[in-house]
Amino acid sequence: MENMVLGAPFGRVFSELYETVKDVVIKNLEFDAILDRLKFTLDLLEPLIKDIQRANRELDRPEEEIPRGLIEKMKKGASQVKEYSKLPRWKFISRFMYANELCKLEKDLIRFFQLEAQAMNWRNVLQILLGMKINRGWSSCTVPGHQEDFIVGFELPLKELKMHLLKEELNMLVLTGPPGCGKSTLVKMLHHDKQIKGIYKDICFVPISRNPNLQVIVEKLFRHKAMNQVPEFVSDEDAIDQLEQLLNQINDHVLLILDDAWSGSESLLEKFIKISKMSNCKILLTSRTAFKRFDFTYELKKLSPEDAMKLFLHSANLIENSSQIPEKVIKKIVTSCGGFPLALEVVGRSLRGRSASVWLSRETKWSSDPIVDSEEERLFDCLGQSLDFKDNEIIIQKCFMDLGLFPEDQKIPVAALIDMWSELYDLGPDVRAIKTLDDIAIRNLVSLLAIRKDASEVGRYCSEDFVLQHDVLRELAIRQSRQKPIEQRERLIEDITENNLPKWWVEQGQQLQLSAQSLSISTDEKFLSMWSEILPLKVEVLVLNFRTKNYTLPEFVAKMDGLKVLIVTNYGFSSAELGNFQLLGSVPNLKRIRLEKVSIPSLCKTPVELKSLKKISLFMCHIGQAFENCSIQTSDAMPNLTEINIDYCNDLVELPVGLCDIVTLQKFSVSNCHKLSALPEGIGKLVKLEVLMLRSCTALSELPQSIRSLHNLYLLDISDCLSIIKLPVQIGELRNLKEFHMKGCLRLHNRPLPPSIMDLEELELVTCDEIIKAKFWEPIKKEFLTNLEIKVPEKDINLNFLL
Repeated sequence: MENMVLGAPFGRVFSELYETVKDVVIKNLEFDAILDRLKFTLDLLEPLIKDIQRANRELDRPEEEIPRGLIEKMKKGASQVKEYSKLPRWKFISRFMYANELCKLEKDLIRFFQLEAQAMNWRNVLQILLGMKINRGWSSCTVPGHQEDFIVGFELPLKELKMHLLKEELNMLVLTGPPGCGKSTLVKMLHHDKQIKGIYKDICFVPISRNPNLQVIVEKLFRHKAMNQVPEFVSDEDAIDQLEQLLNQINDHVLLILDDAWSGSESLLEKFIKISKMSNCKILLTSRTAFKRFDFTYELKKLSPEDAMKLFLHSANLIENSSQIPEKVIKKIVTSCGGFPLALEVVGRSLRGRSASVWLSRETKWSSDPIVDSEEERLFDCLGQSLDFKDNEIIIQKCFMDLGLFPEDQKIPVAALIDMWSELYDLGPDVRAIKTLDDIAIRNLVSLLAIRKDASEVGRYCSEDFVLQHDVLRELAIRQSRQKPIEQRERLIEDITENNLPKWWVEQGQQLQLSAQSLSISTDEKFLSMWSEILPLKVEVLVLNFRTKNYTLPEFVAKMDGLKVLIVTNYGFSSAELGNFQLLGSVPNLKRIRLEKVSIPSLCKTPVELKSLKKISLFMCHIGQAFENCSIQTSDAMPNLTEINIDYCNDLVELPVGLCDIVTLQKFSVSNCHKLSALPEGIGKLVKLEVLMLRSCTALSELPQSIRSLHNLYLLDISDCLSIIKLPVQIGELRNLKEFHMKGCLRLHNRPLPPSIMDLEELELVTCDEIIKAKFWEPIKKEFLTNLEIKVPEKDINLNFLL
């Protein structure tokens, strides 16, 4: 049989059939068994098909083969559905014949996609897709960020760079230029170029950093190309040899972008040149350093005065020749930016909407500043001048500098920033912290990456919201933080290579009285947790970033009486064992803990009392063993806990019963935990609970009946809980419920809502699928809840996380 792939043609035909059936079912609200059943089957398959197609495109996976006969049957089926819906009820024989054909079509679809194995167990498919999305967030080789909307002066560089890339005799090209000149912008343009994408079947992007680890770089490429099938490497040479074999087996033309290589990494780069000569792989290296010894170097120039003026006027939101600001002032400021696109954008944004006096003050200050020695220093001087915040904006400046606490080239979770700023600057409730982050983004000092499109007001800061920061701006934040001596700094940021502790730490240690409020320690793959003692007694926020498979909390944590926020993040590929967890029991004022990608030890063998803890967030953690055979009273160990967030913890099968005794709990979120099949019946004891979020817990089949006792609950979110088959009979007793999110609950499509739902008189917003809206919520709104707003969010699993 002739075959075709699960690509655009199949997608169009399936969409036509799906939309036809959906339209007929919605318009004809009378029960019709065959159409409802076909609609239910298509509802199950539609997101699966979209996500397989999307994943195939984004991840360059082989596409599924589809029998051409099935395509024809779906085309015919769409016509039959239309004709069937027009037949009068009394034409029994004709209706029977059409119904029989539609039944055959449904069976063919079920047989092909193995509905019982895939759609009925859709949670497994979703787990794979979402797991792929999350895991690749740490090991992604996709060009990061989004292509800018307004770009000037890059048409010629793009054309010239493409010309050299397409020369067969060149194996490696070096794209060089000073920081902030637009190398990243040019790479993004290259990534989106149709000609380049047509030649290179895969474009892999890997940051090199100052202290590159060759085996880690190769492991990233294996995870990208071999779907996490990563071999063990016995040496750097072995890693290169195995990567060469992988690329030759794939036999695709690959463009490998090695980003931000520093001087001194020549020996590592030469190993990659060997690969490019032995496979269909071409290497583009970006660097501030011009590596003259390699094949070809393309130097990216700064913007011409004309292009610099265009970019600046756009960033400052000024219209050329019609501005109230004197032209000579604008020209002076543009000249001071030195043709650096980054500086022009940041300075322009910082002056947008400001008075003429501010512009004059800025121009005067730059005119009186001494000439700096290098282009790089000129850039940082220019960027530093743009941080002239008003007296009432000092918090914005502090928050910007806090972004340097997180590692270079990594996405920063918005939730982590909220935890920090809520305690450091009293930016509570959380919306104030989000507003501050927006203010930083408006100045072009950070880029926001919000994944969820259907988030409620409460869910705006979910686990899938991140920010990205240009490496130059991170360096600027660190420079600003390091203007004072070590003992006077507000924030202390240390990047440790191997076991080489900073000189001040080794020499002065406990003798040095630190006054920092925030302490960030980042360690690499070779760090052995060999800590020396220091006395960071005033530290309120501790950020620990690491990459090792085993990580031990430093002993000095137990002496941090002022510590309020602890953020521990593993940026390695696999979950890491976390040691010394019991030290946290000695920290009297610890209020917020955020752990990412760590395995938490049993809390029963070494009980930890966290008397001041208010919030705990666990993201991609292994937490199954933490509560195994646990009889400790959670409410006694954490008597002030008000918020729990558990996201992407794939080994979570059941929640400990003891959690239901934490009567102080106000917010409880469990999302993307695909093995969680049930909630404890005792959840009804959480009488102070205001927010219950259970997003994408795809094995969860129902909610406990005791949920009826949560009389303070104002938000309930069960979105994408695909296995939920019914709602609690007495859900109407949630009299204070204002938001109910239930989109993607496919098993509820053909099951009427409980009659008590009409008692939810305070309900203001429902998000759901179109079929549930039309069948159930619209009639309820019309007759009972007339002020109810019903939204149908876009069906989408957003893969922007990969960018």
